[in-house]
Amino acid sequence: MAGTKGMQTRRRIVELAAPVFNRQGYVGASMRDLTGATGLEKGGIYNHFGSKEQLALEAYDYALSRVTEGLARSQDGATDAVDRLQRMIHAFAKFARKPAIAGGCPIMNTAIEADDTHPELRDRARNSMTQWHRLIGRIVKDGIAAGELAPATDPYALAALLTSSLEGALMLSRLYDDPAYTDRVVAHLSAHVDTLRAEPEETK
Repeated sequence: MAGTKGMQTRRRIVELAAPVFNRQGYVGASMRDLTGATGLEKGGIYNHFGSKEQLALEAYDYALSRVTEGLARSQDGATDAVDRLQRMIHAFAKFARKPAIAGGCPIMNTAIEADDTHPELRDRARNSMTQWHRLIGRIVKDGIAAGELAPATDPYALAALLTSSLEGALMLSRLYDDPAYTDRVVAHLSAHVDTLRAEPEETK
């Protein structure tokens, strides 16, 4: 029972600390900020985490899980590769209005803040983006094999286009406090993905 209670407390600390790190970054988040968010004294936090770094890494993993859960749910009921890609695009767009975790996209925030200051967090963000690229690539490859996408569709180029465009649009929406920036990019990407459908003669 004590172990279960300890795990629950640990998870609660991670959940409450994640928005702090996501908004303020590893360097910007002070122990005072973390104690204020969790309601625990410094010693109470260190009783569950050996260091601020360990808490930051677990907080990043939790924040990312909130994003990936939303993207995964968007795939429910998808009919083909084009539909899967468009659902992913629109799901990410919702983050401009209602972030999965306060502070915006943890991949972008961590990649920018930890580029030179925290290699392990940077590597976490890089791995997350790589996984996203691979997911898009798998959708494209499966779509080509199923005759749903044009054979010439480049999975690597499309993955780079979608992720960089969406992350950039989200950054502008946050900078100007206006989701319209994301809406415009989403409309453009959705239309572009629709042009990748295989022509009837290409499926023969």
